[in-house]
Amino acid sequence: MNEFPKVAVVILNWNGLKYLRQFLPSVMSSAWPNLDIIVGDNASNDGSVEFIKQEYPSIRVIQNDQNYGFTGGYNRVLMHVEADYYILLNSDVEVWPGWITPVISLMESDPLIAAAAPKIKAYTQKDHFEHAGAAGGYIDKYGYPFCQGRMFYEIEEDKGQYQQSHEVFWATGAALFIKKHCWDEANGFDDRFFAHMEEIDLCWRLKNIGYKVMYCAESEVFHLGGGTLNVENPFKTFLNFRNNLLLLQNNLPFWRAVFIITIRIWMDLLAIFRFLGEGKRKDAWAVSRAHQNFVLGLLKGERRKAVQQQTEKRRLQPKHYPLKGIYNGSIVWAFFKQKKRHFTELDPKDFL
Repeated sequence: MNEFPKVAVVILNWNGLKYLRQFLPSVMSSAWPNLDIIVGDNASNDGSVEFIKQEYPSIRVIQNDQNYGFTGGYNRVLMHVEADYYILLNSDVEVWPGWITPVISLMESDPLIAAAAPKIKAYTQKDHFEHAGAAGGYIDKYGYPFCQGRMFYEIEEDKGQYQQSHEVFWATGAALFIKKHCWDEANGFDDRFFAHMEEIDLCWRLKNIGYKVMYCAESEVFHLGGGTLNVENPFKTFLNFRNNLLLLQNNLPFWRAVFIITIRIWMDLLAIFRFLGEGKRKDAWAVSRAHQNFVLGLLKGERRKAVQQQTEKRRLQPKHYPLKGIYNGSIVWAFFKQKKRHFTELDPKDFL
């Protein structure tokens, strides 16, 4: 790179004072010569804003008037941020000084690269990958997301098995690098998601209009995870099941979406029975509510129409196809029936 693009690290915060205290020092040590560090706040009431203004006066704070979630929060905050690159960074992520350079260098190498993420490892077990992104995201033909280094609840130790940067299907929202003009072209996140899987939807829409999404193995960060919604929270169960259906609705052709969503709803019924069998009645009800919410939302359809118009407009321009990172099989079948626990056990021939 002859010049240093303007980079903005944007941390969205909601009552995360303890994480700001713990992790902001590492972010402040980031070694990039043309860098802004910004905290967008979703109407916190725990003293977060006051802490930043007092302890880190160089950090710009952009305040929302209420908690708009991850999607709405970032959509509103980034309207006020000018940069060549946005880095959407969770407040519970530890970074090292040189973490930005490898990712930006990779993205600068190809104008078709819209988004990328570094290797995501666990803050509490730093020789292992972390659930939210690991070594790059993939998706199967039924819309189930998984990662290099993480399939369902199975987390791999990092033994150098994913040391090659390459194109993937989605980049984690825990440390998402995205070119501003690509963010604008895709119209940011879909507000309906609120939180969870919104980055998969964004990456899928970017790929549908001709861009690439990359995993950068030369950079790594450490994610604590579960800071806002832990795994046991039924609201998280609701968001995961509801948003997975929105993901398919947004990005698949109409009749393909109808077919796959019908299959997914039947598969989700198995999840309901599993939750009931484990005594998790609130989670079972959360899955049912997710289905109800999705069906009611089908009557609106404004977002899908906007997504389709955007995609059709770009289809007339040079495209990057196929959509690399799709597993042309069922990851549920591979994991639970064939007992394939690691990404490397999947047949490379089954990937697009």
